[in-house]
Amino acid sequence: MSFREKLTAVERPGELRPDGGGASPAYHALKGSIHLKLLDKFDLGALETLAPELLRAEIASMVEQLLNDEQAAVNDLERRSLIRDIQHEMLGFGPLELLMADPTVSDILVNRYDRIFVERRGKLEMTTVRFNDEKHLLRIIDKIVSLVGRRIDESSPMVDARLPDGSRVNAVIPPVAIDGPMMSIRRFAHIPLKMSNLVSDELRSLTGDMAQMLEGLCKAKVNMLISGGTGAGKTTLLNILSGYIPRNERIVTIEDAAELQLQQPHVIRMETRPMNIEEKGEITQRALVRNALRMRPDRIVIGEVRGAEAVDMLQAMNTGHEGSLTTIHANTPRDAMSRLENMIGMANLNLPHKAARQQIASAITVVVQALRLIDGRRKITSICEITGMEGEVITMQEIFAFRQTGIGANGGVEGYFHATGVRPKFAERLRVYGITLPDAMFDPSRHFH
Repeated sequence: MSFREKLTAVERPGELRPDGGGASPAYHALKGSIHLKLLDKFDLGALETLAPELLRAEIASMVEQLLNDEQAAVNDLERRSLIRDIQHEMLGFGPLELLMADPTVSDILVNRYDRIFVERRGKLEMTTVRFNDEKHLLRIIDKIVSLVGRRIDESSPMVDARLPDGSRVNAVIPPVAIDGPMMSIRRFAHIPLKMSNLVSDELRSLTGDMAQMLEGLCKAKVNMLISGGTGAGKTTLLNILSGYIPRNERIVTIEDAAELQLQQPHVIRMETRPMNIEEKGEITQRALVRNALRMRPDRIVIGEVRGAEAVDMLQAMNTGHEGSLTTIHANTPRDAMSRLENMIGMANLNLPHKAARQQIASAITVVVQALRLIDGRRKITSICEITGMEGEVITMQEIFAFRQTGIGANGGVEGYFHATGVRPKFAERLRVYGITLPDAMFDPSRHFH
């Protein structure tokens, strides 16, 4: 969508009243009238060169002027609300701007134009925010996907995209979406979380010992797989672990929709591309992984492995690209092994089961399991080491675990972290890299709530 189209797309009804409830008909009519008159006064060619903040100020000034000219009977709160809503319609994402500005919101879920939920601290709650109608929602979806060169229409009714701040967007429209257009936005913090945040009393996602070991694994270039369900915090943990990669290493990231926020100076980011309207031009993750091997990477970080690219990823891990990281959707570390094996089968290599499992066992050393508990909190529930093969079975040993003991009176999950008492084989590799893990770390009698 061009700059001119963004400014001139008019939605006559307003989406919010100053009190946060549904907009009144009078507010709808006034906002639509002001918006149309504003467009008549704008010199769009001159405004195109203005910085966003100057453009916002210009819009605010002209709305004030028009309200004064019309002698509109509005109080200060309604006046500020009108200015804000018109700015959001012309420059932002309409009603969603208020939710995007709320730092406590981690997910925005638009089930239909008049039913919008958000996730706060792991719990879903319905909002009073509304779009005017399905056309209004569809226009905002189109604005979002066009920003990253994607398209959405009846021939291609599903799309993954991202907002300028890195938030991930998935949108589905009719005929696939039965009740009208819908959209899910996975928010990302402007200031990425650090390991200290996960260990803090506020989150308690893992213990200091677990964090120390994960840091050592990353610095010692151990291949790791982060497993978990949707919303379990896999990408957040991947981001944090990638922060331990030395700044002098060349990192290649591969994602479906770019989410990672790596802080190192030498990062090369690649993103898949869907088919165009002629069903050509698709660039898959597998093609990007293969290409990454020609780019002299020290490490390869894959946002999520979900298909035939698993073969190329495992081969890269086995052929000198140590310290690579990726995530996978699975409920347990053992399920993650089964899913990887199934993905190898998707590559149509006709590998025997044992050969596929040998590839997995030799490529991956550690599986970190993340879980979102029923109270909304996220925990690292298991850290497992892959120790090799016994017959045709991949052997694993758990190093740390979270054990749930019950549900508290307030509905919160009760439990504790503990070591299993197993000293991992990779401890020797860490020692070679100058990282010593104290024996007390693996004492099974120590419990951390």
